[in-house]
Amino acid sequence: MLWRLSRQQMDAGMGEQNRLAMKAVFEGGRPPGLVAFDGDTPIGWIQFAPRPEFPRLETSRILKPVDEQDVWSVSCFFVHKTHRNRGVSLRLLEAACESAKKSGAHILEGYPVEPKKVPYPPVYGWVGFAEIFSRAGFKEVARRSETRPVMRIDLK
Repeated sequence: MLWRLSRQQMDAGMGEQNRLAMKAVFEGGRPPGLVAFDGDTPIGWIQFAPRPEFPRLETSRILKPVDEQDVWSVSCFFVHKTHRNRGVSLRLLEAACESAKKSGAHILEGYPVEPKKVPYPPVYGWVGFAEIFSRAGFKEVARRSETRPVMRIDLK
């Protein structure tokens, strides 16, 4: 819910309220993302939606809009520690591209981290890593922070 709520709303709803808010997003119509499975076990998640569904992006000086184009945004990833470094993030991102395109998106945008320090704790890579976005065909379109490129892929 981080990108869907103001900081004040996020802090006020910490815990159960925010879980219920995410449940309401799932029950509200279009799914907010995709889940990766290994058999019947969920192992990964990617959240993406039209950028206006993530109002907190508007308040970020480094993630503010690049231009006036209508874009969808990838806001976060999660891959269970047992399945990291096995290509799950890339497959989730590729599936998000396909799903967003089928839903009418023309541009998908992401805000990954490009760490200068290696190794980088995976838990802090919840926005995705720039290398994964590059491998999925995304190109850097802006950089307002040394470690946070804005990357896009044309889905047309």
